[in-house]
Amino acid sequence: MVSKVVFGRGSFTQLGEILAPERLNESAPFIFLVDDVFEHNASLIAKIPLLYKDQIIFISSEEEPKTTQVDKLVEDIVLNSSVLPSGIIGIGGGTLLDLAKAVALMLTNDGSSHEYQGWDLIKNKGIYHVGVPTISGTGAEVSRTTILTGPTMKLGINSDFTPFDQVILDPELTEGVSKEQWFYTGMDCYIHCIESLTGEYINSFSKTYGETALSLCKEVFLETLIQEESQDKLMMASWHGGMSIAYSQVGVAHAMSYGLSFLLGTKHGIGNCIVFDHLEEFYPEGVELFKKMKAKHNISLPQGICANLTDKQFDIMIDVSLSLEPLWENAIGKDWKTKITRSRLKDLYSKM
Repeated sequence: MVSKVVFGRGSFTQLGEILAPERLNESAPFIFLVDDVFEHNASLIAKIPLLYKDQIIFISSEEEPKTTQVDKLVEDIVLNSSVLPSGIIGIGGGTLLDLAKAVALMLTNDGSSHEYQGWDLIKNKGIYHVGVPTISGTGAEVSRTTILTGPTMKLGINSDFTPFDQVILDPELTEGVSKEQWFYTGMDCYIHCIESLTGEYINSFSKTYGETALSLCKEVFLETLIQEESQDKLMMASWHGGMSIAYSQVGVAHAMSYGLSFLLGTKHGIGNCIVFDHLEEFYPEGVELFKKMKAKHNISLPQGICANLTDKQFDIMIDVSLSLEPLWENAIGKDWKTKITRSRLKDLYSKM
């Protein structure tokens, strides 16, 4: 679990104070990985507490994070400094937060990041790393995984070493997010809750967080709230939704959206929405409420993204999806392999 968290509007200004005692020495920089949408946001950049050899690296979040991208960042950081950095700070959405976690881990573990895709493969504690989400819903700020697309699969580096050492939750940073992105990322949180609460792995720990997050999602997406209240509540929904799957798991929507992402590059939030829209047989009440939220906010999902795929391409998506066995076991049960066939998955993908 994340050991330290600060919440509050304007709390981003405390970053310098938070980092000061963690600096190893003047030669060991803090590396700030920042979503490039903020590259020309002078107000935000001015609040990043640069000292000595600290560095900002602007990164596009247009594509899902890749193992090759992590490896290149690690290589560049090592080549540009004779010592390990004091820490890695990710500022952005799920893509930047996952990159920050992965880079922090790979600076102390040999080889390529794709070698660590899976569960509990990391051997050494990463360097100090901080997460500052600028959009709410992914739960990346609190999760023990960092989702990466590798050469053969899309899968997280799931480890007790993965979670951030410090998170700053400042709802003010979510201002300016487009309506569509706000919805898609918020629905990632909502789907976390539905898959966790209805899954086989559910327990009192996960249920407590999941029910809180689900209640907050209903307020944000079905009621009429003032902007500040909506921002605050969705940020806390994201946190609790991420905690709900820390001791449980996600399910069908995530397993299938990973296939879309690996083959088509579909971003995680919208991919979950595209899949979840067709999962009435698995989550009837959850999908019904999702459609109400979609209608209330006039969201139109992309249609026919799988219409022209070849059998080989369907097989690639199905292979990726079926490789995520814990997700299927949580959603269906230990006998899931007798119920989830390749033809059934192809039929579902064909609807999208």
